[in-house]
Amino acid sequence: MYQSDFKKAIAGKTKIKLTFFSKEDGATLCRLCAPMDFGPSRRATNKDNRYHLWDYESDKQNHVLSLLPDQIVAMEFMETSFDPSEFVTWTPNWFFVRDWGVYS
Repeated sequence: MYQSDFKKAIAGKTKIKLTFFSKEDGATLCRLCAPMDFGPSRRATNKDNRYHLWDYESDKQNHVLSLLPDQIVAMEFMETSFDPSEFVTWTPNWFFVRDWGVYS
């Protein structure tokens, strides 16, 4: 549903206001995020494609959200941009190709 716009937000480095159902909390949450990737999780046993986002507003610490499409309630694409250097601290191996310079 949001896949095309999500990929545009990755390419354009556009922040997203994300509303999603948290299986961990059993609640619907809203967070300011940076879209990171779309594809399977390398950690989960379920290899279905999912949305990977950097959560700027986590109640614990900034961290990655990896959400299946059925967990997404809404995505609002913001007018503000992000810098991948804010969170990419590893050698990237993205599923979705982008031009983020050294963070690609």
